[in-house]
Amino acid sequence: MLVELRIRNIAVIDSVVLPLAPALNVLTGETGAGKSLIVGALGLLIGDRALGDRLRSGAERGSVEGIFELGARDGVRRALWERLDARGIEADGDTIVLKRELNAAGRSRAWINGTPVTLAVLAEIGAQLVSVHGQHEAQLLLGAEAQRDVLDRFADAGEAVAQVASHHAHLMSLQARAAQRATLRQTAEKRADYLRFVVAEIDAANPVEGEVEKIDAEIRVLAHAQEIRALSAQAAALVDGEETAALTQLRSARRILTSLARFEPNAERWLKMLEEASYSLSEMANELTTLGETLEANPSRLGALEARRELLHQLLRKYGPSTADVRATLISARDELDLVDGGEQNRVAMEKEIATTKSTLANAAANLTRLRSMAARELGLSVSALLPELGMVDGAFGIVLELLPAINSHGAETVSFQVSLNGDSDVRPLSRVASGGELARIMLALSTVLARLQEVPTLVFDEVDAGVGGTVAWQVGALMRRVAGHHQVLAISHLAQIAARAHHHVLVKKAELSGVTTADTSVVTGEHRVVEIARMLGGDADREVSRAHARELLARGALDVPVPDIDSSANRKSLESANSQLPNAAAHNTAPPTVTPATAAPPNAAAHNAALPTAAPLNTASPTAAPNTTAPPNAAPHNTASPTASPATAPGNQRRGKRV
Repeated sequence: MLVELRIRNIAVIDSVVLPLAPALNVLTGETGAGKSLIVGALGLLIGDRALGDRLRSGAERGSVEGIFELGARDGVRRALWERLDARGIEADGDTIVLKRELNAAGRSRAWINGTPVTLAVLAEIGAQLVSVHGQHEAQLLLGAEAQRDVLDRFADAGEAVAQVASHHAHLMSLQARAAQRATLRQTAEKRADYLRFVVAEIDAANPVEGEVEKIDAEIRVLAHAQEIRALSAQAAALVDGEETAALTQLRSARRILTSLARFEPNAERWLKMLEEASYSLSEMANELTTLGETLEANPSRLGALEARRELLHQLLRKYGPSTADVRATLISARDELDLVDGGEQNRVAMEKEIATTKSTLANAAANLTRLRSMAARELGLSVSALLPELGMVDGAFGIVLELLPAINSHGAETVSFQVSLNGDSDVRPLSRVASGGELARIMLALSTVLARLQEVPTLVFDEVDAGVGGTVAWQVGALMRRVAGHHQVLAISHLAQIAARAHHHVLVKKAELSGVTTADTSVVTGEHRVVEIARMLGGDADREVSRAHARELLARGALDVPVPDIDSSANRKSLESANSQLPNAAAHNTAPPTVTPATAAPPNAAAHNAALPTAAPLNTASPTAAPNTTAPPNAAPHNTASPTASPATAPGNQRRGKRV
């Protein structure tokens, strides 16, 4: 649980140290005092996006730090330790400290137990410690995708969802490849004769990279053979062969330098240079002589080379401009012909693979449908069991799974949350609930049920009581107090009925520091808490009558009421039998869905929409609460069995028990 939250230079907050306790913590204060700012700071701590305008005016940097303590029985403890260890983060006993610092430029840094971490790691660990439920999250749950995700989480169907998405993506890829091959094959069939001619022509010529350049060079030599012989002979004679030849002159120069060497030290170096020049000229003279003696005219060879060059040039003009382009054309033509010549075999193989993938997808979708159907029934019953406790006596909540024309990446059906609020045929999607108060209560019930399944130790309810008041507000507070039996709960509220239910009451108020407005917090107990409750009730907190009313409310708030046990046979029977007004969740066949040629189809429509009992209103007498004079309960791990509710009475003849 979150033991302490430290906030510095965030929004109007200068410096706040907020101590929290197990069970139900409620933050109250005037509108604009900064309650939601504290929730926003907590969001920063668990990975929300940071902006420069989140900082207090004039501050260069701000920070949020949270100290969490995990008891030995916290289900999240082992998983968190494993995650931290995998990232090289040391764990200090049962304590985890998260810290985030941000500057005016919007950049931020984060630490876990003093070890620097990325924002992604901070968010990953933070999600295991805190879950925030607010008006924004409630609005998101009105969307079909969010409702599907909630049901899948409730069903623990993450692996099944991933399998459906993977198989569907593979099927789409195969079908796209098959369609592309079919199009290419049709085109290739129209061009088959031309393609065969191209392959035969290029294969026959068999052009080689660089061949044209070599042929051009050889043709130049053969075409000028006589001239080359004459010129090479003349050059050889000038180098070596006549009295005035270069080598003859160099020999004379050698004799002179030899004589000079007796007097001039550099003469030896010059002689070496002369020797090197003589050797090079001698080699050149030999090569020129050999060329003149061996080169002969060869008309037949010249003709063959010119014909080969013309053939290659024709190919380059058709399929070039380079030999590499010609070879690429050959490969492409062969591939197209393979579609024609071996196309039928390839088509059969592809269709077989598609059929196998469709079957695999259908099986995966059927498994996901089965999980969703069972979870839809359980979630509907669980939420409906809580609605009477929130003042919606005839309310019922159900989940409808509606058949899709074909399986998509999310499965074979859509998911729709449906409600009946008046115990009649007025059934409508959750997104069409007109009253904000009704929607808030339904969302609170849904959040409560989901919270029971979560191993996250700390739940935050940010003004989820919007639009409610009076007795309903009292019931909302009672429900939050129950949730606090197995989670630490932090609730932000304007309602005295909810604040009176708190085990730990924190007051947020505006203050001034050096002439600058800031927000401050204090834990209120005793008479200070009485005054705050009196203020929230709208009376004059200085009058004794207002305080007496506040004391009475606090006394009632200290009483705990057991959570209805929807798993008891009596309650379950009542819930299921009284829910005929709601559209039933689809009971899918477990057999694989049929498959259309294009995509995998969902299960048979009739089976898909078979009756599955959904949530029904809880027609029970409200249990009488017993006084609770003990200390606030510690956050305890989730128990699958809830305390048993009082027996149900016949619909229409209910007797309401004493409500506290």
